[in-house]
Amino acid sequence: MPISRTRLALTLTGIVVIVAVLVGVRLTRGSEPDRSDLAGPIVSASATPSSPPVTAPPAARPPAGLPVIAYAKGPRGLPADPAPTSVVPITEALRPESDMALYDAPGGRPRAYLPPRISGLPVVVPIVARENGWAAVLAPSSNRTIGWVPESGWTPEPLRDQIVVSLADRRMTWLREGAEQGRWTVAVGTERTPTPHGRTFVLGRTGTSGAVYAGLDALVLGSVPEEPERLAASLRGAHTGIHAWTNRSAFGRDVSNGCVRTPAAGMRRLLAQVDPGTPVIVTA
Repeated sequence: MPISRTRLALTLTGIVVIVAVLVGVRLTRGSEPDRSDLAGPIVSASATPSSPPVTAPPAARPPAGLPVIAYAKGPRGLPADPAPTSVVPITEALRPESDMALYDAPGGRPRAYLPPRISGLPVVVPIVARENGWAAVLAPSSNRTIGWVPESGWTPEPLRDQIVVSLADRRMTWLREGAEQGRWTVAVGTERTPTPHGRTFVLGRTGTSGAVYAGLDALVLGSVPEEPERLAASLRGAHTGIHAWTNRSAFGRDVSNGCVRTPAAGMRRLLAQVDPGTPVIVTA
Protein backbone atom coordinates (compact mmCIF):
# COMPACT_ATOMS: atom_id res chain seq x y z
CA MET A 1 0.00 0.00 0.00
CA PRO A 2 1.47 3.40 -0.89
CA ILE A 3 2.82 5.51 1.99
CA SER A 4 1.41 8.97 2.30
CA ARG A 5 3.69 11.94 2.31
CA THR A 6 2.74 12.73 5.92
CA ARG A 7 3.67 9.22 7.17
CA LEU A 8 6.92 9.32 5.18
CA ALA A 9 7.90 12.63 6.74
CA LEU A 10 7.17 11.36 10.23
CA THR A 11 9.18 8.19 9.56
CA LEU A 12 12.22 10.13 8.32
CA THR A 13 11.99 12.51 11.26
CA GLY A 14 12.07 9.56 13.65
CA ILE A 15 15.13 8.10 11.96
CA VAL A 16 16.94 11.42 12.23
CA VAL A 17 16.10 11.66 15.92
CA ILE A 18 17.35 8.10 16.59
CA VAL A 19 20.60 8.74 14.69
CA ALA A 20 21.14 12.00 16.58
CA VAL A 21 20.62 10.23 19.88
CA LEU A 22 23.06 7.45 18.95
CA VAL A 23 25.66 9.96 17.80
CA GLY A 24 25.25 11.92 21.02
CA VAL A 25 25.77 8.76 23.06
CA ARG A 26 28.86 7.85 21.03
CA LEU A 27 30.31 11.35 21.42
CA THR A 28 29.63 11.29 25.15
CA ARG A 29 31.38 7.96 25.52
CA GLY A 30 34.22 9.06 23.27
CA SER A 31 35.05 11.94 25.61
CA GLU A 32 36.28 9.39 28.17
CA PRO A 33 39.56 7.45 27.79
CA ASP A 34 39.17 4.13 26.00
CA ARG A 35 40.35 1.56 28.51
CA SER A 36 39.27 -1.54 26.59
CA ASP A 37 42.92 -2.55 25.98
CA LEU A 38 43.97 -2.31 29.62
CA ALA A 39 44.31 -5.57 31.53
CA GLY A 40 43.01 -5.82 35.07
CA PRO A 41 41.40 -3.22 37.29
CA ILE A 42 42.27 0.47 37.00
CA VAL A 43 44.19 1.68 40.06
CA SER A 44 44.63 5.36 40.80
CA ALA A 45 48.17 6.74 41.08
CA SER A 46 47.63 7.51 44.74
CA ALA A 47 46.98 3.85 45.42
CA THR A 48 50.19 2.59 43.76
CA PRO A 49 52.62 1.32 46.42
CA SER A 50 56.02 3.08 46.48
CA SER A 51 59.38 1.29 46.74
CA PRO A 52 60.94 1.43 50.19
CA PRO A 53 64.07 3.59 50.42
CA VAL A 54 67.42 1.77 50.15
CA THR A 55 69.23 1.70 53.47
CA ALA A 56 73.01 1.73 53.19
CA PRO A 57 74.69 -1.10 55.12
CA PRO A 58 76.52 0.35 58.13
CA ALA A 59 80.30 0.57 58.20
CA ALA A 60 81.98 -1.62 60.79
CA ARG A 61 84.44 0.13 63.06
CA PRO A 62 88.01 -0.50 61.87
CA PRO A 63 89.94 -2.69 64.30
CA ALA A 64 93.07 -1.54 66.07
CA GLY A 65 96.18 -2.18 64.05
CA LEU A 66 94.47 -2.10 60.65
CA PRO A 67 97.34 -1.89 58.11
CA VAL A 68 97.91 1.27 56.11
CA ILE A 69 98.61 1.02 52.38
CA ALA A 70 102.18 2.05 51.61
CA TYR A 71 104.23 2.44 48.45
CA ALA A 72 105.79 -1.01 48.74
CA LYS A 73 103.00 -2.65 50.73
CA GLY A 74 99.62 -3.07 49.09
CA PRO A 75 96.32 -4.09 50.69
CA ARG A 76 95.27 -7.69 51.35
CA GLY A 77 91.81 -9.19 51.38
CA LEU A 78 90.18 -6.70 49.02
CA PRO A 79 88.13 -7.95 46.04
CA ALA A 80 89.19 -8.03 42.40
CA ASP A 81 88.12 -5.29 40.03
CA PRO A 82 84.96 -6.68 38.34
CA ALA A 83 85.70 -4.85 35.06
CA PRO A 84 89.50 -4.56 34.86
CA THR A 85 89.72 -3.75 31.15
CA SER A 86 86.63 -1.57 30.82
CA VAL A 87 87.32 1.59 28.85
CA VAL A 88 84.07 3.26 29.91
CA PRO A 89 85.17 6.74 31.06
CA ILE A 90 85.59 7.15 34.81
CA THR A 91 84.43 10.65 35.69
CA GLU A 92 84.86 10.93 39.48
CA ALA A 93 87.51 10.35 42.10
CA LEU A 94 87.89 10.93 45.80
CA ARG A 95 90.71 12.41 47.85
CA PRO A 96 90.88 11.13 51.45
CA GLU A 97 91.48 13.86 54.04
CA SER A 98 92.70 11.33 56.60
CA ASP A 99 93.22 7.58 56.80
CA MET A 100 90.08 6.06 55.28
CA ALA A 101 89.19 2.38 55.76
CA LEU A 102 88.69 0.29 52.63
CA TYR A 103 86.12 -2.51 53.01
CA ASP A 104 85.85 -5.78 51.09
CA ALA A 105 82.15 -5.17 50.31
CA PRO A 106 79.40 -2.65 51.10
CA GLY A 107 78.95 -3.08 54.84
CA GLY A 108 81.72 -5.68 54.81
CA ARG A 109 85.00 -6.07 56.65
CA PRO A 110 87.61 -3.28 56.77
CA ARG A 111 90.88 -4.54 55.26
CA ALA A 112 93.27 -1.57 55.05
CA TYR A 113 93.51 2.17 55.47
CA LEU A 114 93.82 4.37 52.41
CA PRO A 115 96.08 7.25 53.49
CA PRO A 116 95.90 10.81 52.16
CA ARG A 117 99.52 10.56 50.95
CA ILE A 118 101.74 7.69 49.80
CA SER A 119 105.48 8.39 49.74
CA GLY A 120 104.69 12.09 49.72
CA LEU A 121 102.28 11.83 46.78
CA PRO A 122 98.71 13.13 47.37
CA VAL A 123 96.29 10.23 46.89
CA VAL A 124 93.37 10.64 44.46
CA VAL A 125 91.59 7.37 43.62
CA PRO A 126 89.04 6.86 40.81
CA ILE A 127 85.50 5.79 41.73
CA VAL A 128 84.56 2.78 39.57
CA ALA A 129 81.21 1.66 41.04
CA ARG A 130 78.40 2.59 43.44
CA GLU A 131 76.11 0.23 45.32
CA ASN A 132 73.68 0.58 48.24
CA GLY A 133 75.12 3.87 49.47
CA TRP A 134 78.76 2.76 49.06
CA ALA A 135 81.43 3.60 46.47
CA ALA A 136 84.19 1.36 45.07
CA VAL A 137 87.61 2.84 44.30
CA LEU A 138 90.75 1.48 42.68
CA ALA A 139 93.21 0.52 45.41
CA PRO A 140 96.82 1.71 45.02
CA SER A 141 99.94 -0.43 45.37
CA SER A 142 98.04 -3.38 43.89
CA ASN A 143 96.79 -4.67 40.56
CA ARG A 144 93.13 -4.96 39.53
CA THR A 145 91.88 -4.45 43.11
CA ILE A 146 89.04 -2.34 44.49
CA GLY A 147 87.97 -1.25 47.98
CA TRP A 148 84.58 -0.03 49.20
CA VAL A 149 83.93 3.11 51.26
CA PRO A 150 80.68 4.61 52.61
CA GLU A 151 79.39 7.54 50.56
CA SER A 152 79.97 10.03 53.35
CA GLY A 153 82.88 11.93 54.80
CA TRP A 154 84.38 12.86 51.44
CA THR A 155 83.62 14.92 48.35
CA PRO A 156 83.96 13.57 44.79
CA GLU A 157 86.38 15.27 42.42
CA PRO A 158 85.78 15.37 38.64
CA LEU A 159 88.05 13.49 36.27
CA ARG A 160 88.45 14.67 32.69
CA ASP A 161 91.30 12.55 31.28
CA GLN A 162 91.88 8.91 30.50
CA ILE A 163 94.94 7.06 29.22
CA VAL A 164 94.57 3.78 27.32
CA VAL A 165 97.60 1.56 26.68
CA SER A 166 97.19 -1.25 24.13
CA LEU A 167 99.79 -3.96 24.73
CA ALA A 168 99.03 -5.68 21.44
CA ASP A 169 99.56 -2.49 19.41
CA ARG A 170 102.23 -0.96 21.71
CA ARG A 171 100.18 2.22 21.54
CA MET A 172 99.20 4.77 24.17
CA THR A 173 96.22 7.10 23.66
CA TRP A 174 95.37 10.13 25.77
CA LEU A 175 91.70 11.13 25.87
CA ARG A 176 90.03 14.17 27.41
CA GLU A 177 86.27 13.92 27.93
CA GLY A 178 86.24 11.20 25.27
CA ALA A 179 88.13 13.17 22.62
CA GLU A 180 91.58 11.99 21.56
CA GLN A 181 94.35 14.43 22.50
CA GLY A 182 97.40 12.40 21.54
CA ARG A 183 98.57 8.98 20.42
CA TRP A 184 102.05 7.48 20.55
CA THR A 185 103.82 4.25 19.72
CA VAL A 186 105.45 3.10 22.97
CA ALA A 187 107.51 0.30 24.46
CA VAL A 188 105.95 -2.06 27.01
CA GLY A 189 107.07 -4.89 29.26
CA THR A 190 108.58 -8.16 28.16
CA GLU A 191 106.90 -11.53 28.55
CA ARG A 192 109.00 -12.12 31.66
CA THR A 193 108.40 -8.65 33.13
CA PRO A 194 105.00 -7.63 31.68
CA THR A 195 103.21 -4.33 31.98
CA PRO A 196 100.32 -5.08 34.39
CA HIS A 197 97.03 -5.19 32.51
CA GLY A 198 93.76 -3.76 33.79
CA ARG A 199 92.59 -0.47 35.29
CA THR A 200 94.95 1.61 37.38
CA PHE A 201 95.55 5.36 37.78
CA VAL A 202 98.16 8.09 38.00
CA LEU A 203 99.39 8.16 41.60
CA GLY A 204 101.69 11.13 41.00
CA ARG A 205 105.02 12.06 39.48
CA THR A 206 108.61 11.49 40.45
CA GLY A 207 112.03 12.55 39.25
CA THR A 208 114.28 10.37 37.11
CA SER A 209 118.04 9.97 36.83
CA GLY A 210 119.82 9.38 33.55
CA ALA A 211 119.96 10.94 30.09
CA VAL A 212 117.79 8.16 28.65
CA TYR A 213 114.77 9.69 30.48
CA ALA A 214 115.27 13.00 28.64
CA GLY A 215 115.51 14.86 31.94
CA LEU A 216 111.75 14.50 32.47
CA ASP A 217 109.75 13.31 35.46
CA ALA A 218 107.87 10.01 35.29
CA LEU A 219 104.19 9.41 36.03
CA VAL A 220 103.92 6.86 38.82
CA LEU A 221 100.94 4.51 38.49
CA GLY A 222 99.02 2.68 41.19
CA SER A 223 99.98 -0.70 39.71
CA VAL A 224 102.99 -2.78 40.77
CA PRO A 225 105.11 -5.52 39.10
CA GLU A 226 103.15 -8.72 38.46
CA GLU A 227 106.05 -10.94 39.55
CA PRO A 228 108.53 -8.77 41.45
CA GLU A 229 110.86 -11.70 42.11
CA ARG A 230 111.79 -11.62 38.42
CA LEU A 231 113.13 -8.07 38.72
CA ALA A 232 116.37 -6.77 40.09
CA ALA A 233 116.24 -6.34 43.86
CA SER A 234 116.22 -2.54 43.52
CA LEU A 235 112.99 -2.67 41.47
CA ARG A 236 110.95 -5.15 43.46
CA GLY A 237 109.30 -2.51 45.62
CA ALA A 238 108.71 -0.16 42.68
CA HIS A 239 105.52 0.80 40.87
CA THR A 240 104.74 0.74 37.17
CA GLY A 241 105.35 4.08 35.49
CA ILE A 242 105.01 6.03 32.28
CA HIS A 243 108.25 7.79 31.39
CA ALA A 244 110.19 9.28 28.50
CA TRP A 245 112.78 7.24 26.60
CA THR A 246 115.33 8.68 24.22
CA ASN A 247 116.31 5.42 22.50
CA ARG A 248 113.71 5.38 19.75
CA SER A 249 114.54 1.84 18.66
CA ALA A 250 112.61 0.61 21.70
CA PHE A 251 109.24 1.94 20.53
CA GLY A 252 106.83 -0.67 19.20
CA ARG A 253 108.58 -3.46 21.11
CA ASP A 254 108.23 -5.46 24.34
CA VAL A 255 111.49 -4.51 26.01
CA SER A 256 110.83 -2.78 29.38
CA ASN A 257 110.69 -4.00 32.96
CA GLY A 258 106.95 -3.27 32.95
CA CYS A 259 106.91 0.51 32.53
CA VAL A 260 105.54 2.29 29.46
CA ARG A 261 108.38 4.01 27.61
CA THR A 262 107.15 7.07 25.73
CA PRO A 263 108.59 9.58 23.23
CA ALA A 264 109.82 12.67 25.06
CA ALA A 265 107.47 15.04 23.23
CA GLY A 266 104.45 13.01 24.34
CA MET A 267 105.75 12.80 27.89
CA ARG A 268 106.04 16.59 28.09
CA ARG A 269 102.39 16.94 27.12
CA LEU A 270 101.22 14.40 29.69
CA LEU A 271 103.24 16.01 32.48
CA ALA A 272 101.77 19.41 31.64
CA GLN A 273 98.16 18.24 31.40
CA VAL A 274 97.42 15.05 33.34
CA ASP A 275 96.48 15.19 37.01
CA PRO A 276 96.74 12.62 39.83
CA GLY A 277 93.81 10.22 39.81
CA THR A 278 93.67 10.02 36.01
CA PRO A 279 92.56 6.49 35.05
CA VAL A 280 95.00 4.37 33.04
CA ILE A 281 93.58 1.29 31.32
CA VAL A 282 96.04 -1.31 30.02
CA THR A 283 94.39 -3.65 27.52
CA ALA A 284 95.74 -6.87 26.03
